[in-house]
Amino acid sequence: MFGTFKSALFAGILGAMALAPVAATADQLTEILDKGTIVIGVPENFPPFGSVGASFEHEGYDVDIAKLIAEDLGVELELKPITSKQRIPFLTSGTVDLVVSSMGANPERAKSVWFSSAYAPFFSGAFAAPDVDVSSPKDLAGLKAGVTGGTIEDLELSKALPEGAELIRFGDNAATLSAYLAGQVDVLVTGNTVAAKLAANNPDQSLETKFVVRQSPAFIGVKSGEANMLQWVNVFVLHKKLGGVLNELSLKWLGQELPDLPSL
Repeated sequence: MFGTFKSALFAGILGAMALAPVAATADQLTEILDKGTIVIGVPENFPPFGSVGASFEHEGYDVDIAKLIAEDLGVELELKPITSKQRIPFLTSGTVDLVVSSMGANPERAKSVWFSSAYAPFFSGAFAAPDVDVSSPKDLAGLKAGVTGGTIEDLELSKALPEGAELIRFGDNAATLSAYLAGQVDVLVTGNTVAAKLAANNPDQSLETKFVVRQSPAFIGVKSGEANMLQWVNVFVLHKKLGGVLNELSLKWLGQELPDLPSL
């Protein structure tokens, strides 16, 4: 009799469990769609990726990407300008939903956040006028290349410098850029954002990317554990890449064709 009672009690408990509502796991993508707003962290002052423009509104490559994300999601966009040090803390704390702020991916950062496929080129390279025939470090023989001493560009290019090439080191970026504009060097070796800004500020200067010294592309930061959000962002990046939108943004803000970008 006692056994029959236990069986009935057990069956009753199972029935009650089956009828009880199951707690739903929070999903960031669904919450954003339901809320109708997404908060995206963009660079506070890092042109051409993000800064306050002449119209006193935030603009740049990353800002345009953030606007496209909100548009494709069909939600309102809240831009949150952030510094480099705020990117990961703001993402992990939920202060922002995504970080689109020229952020590079590395194993240390990947302990705290997830990264999308790369959406923007960020690299150190050699830049010069169209008529300067250079496509690799070996072509620098017989030319003068200007670089800021002690930088990644200096350290990396020094390893591959051919005989007959002259690498002239300057004390800071301002001196390096001034030397190039003054014709003291034939080739400028710097970051692509620095070269883009130089070209924008000097329309009479035709500046081309001759070769890449070191790649460090930018990735969109996603809160760790948000698999649906990461999947959506990766599809977004792929869609904009295949549709030519990323190439248009690269030409607009960086003055160059979009190079091949890595996928994660």
